Amino acid sequence: MMRLTCKLLPALALLAAPAVAHASEDEQLWTTASATVKLSDHWRFSQEVVARFSDDRDGLYEVEMNSLIGYKVSKKVTVWAGYTHDPNYNGGDFAVMEHRGRQQVTFDNIVKIGPGQLSARLRLEERWREGVDGTAWRLRPYVKYVLPFREGGKTALLLSHESFIDLNTTNFQRVEGEERMRNLIAITTPIAKNVNAEIGYLHQHGFRPHADDPNDNVASFSLSFSF
Repeated sequence: MMRLTCKLLPALALLAAPAVAHASEDEQLWTTASATVKLSDHWRFSQEVVARFSDDRDGLYEVEMNSLIGYKVSKKVTVWAGYTHDPNYNGGDFAVMEHRGRQQVTFDNIVKIGPGQLSARLRLEERWREGVDGTAWRLRPYVKYVLPFREGGKTALLLSHESFIDLNTTNFQRVEGEERMRNLIAITTPIAKNVNAEIGYLHQHGFRPHADDPNDNVASFSLSFSF
């Protein structure tokens, strides 16, 4: 099923995926549901659930649950902090539990480029795995460009890039420096009041010293709710 889904997006794949000479390949499906609640003029609460499926890992391999409290410093800047509950699976069977602390600053529509808007985010994570010693620190800079298909329209082309920069090594975080990057090309559109849908192709490239770099070709689907 995932192989067929990914084949429906060949044009997006050509745009988003760089050519890599020596790499392993996997085809995946990621589904996301998120909700953001306006608690007051300044305070926000966000809840997100991401389920990830892999051909190479025989199905479900991760369910990432993110809970964040945000404070809107200005019209364009919000500071967030929260927790990630991240069980990992092998072929749908539980394998290991990961916990994360998460802090981030988001910058919304900070630069207008042509008819589109550029946004950015800087995220810091502290990661722990049950039964494994050590705290893994990771920095995740992210940029996003949203280009409406027509002036004043809500349906838009979305382009984004995110780097994962490991700040130290542990028994489960073994690459110091840039460990992976994600490039996404997607279509985003409202489907109801306060509900937005996004469908696209995501290419995830990992960096592995002295080994083949992994590449994940991902069909990405998400629904976001705002209240």
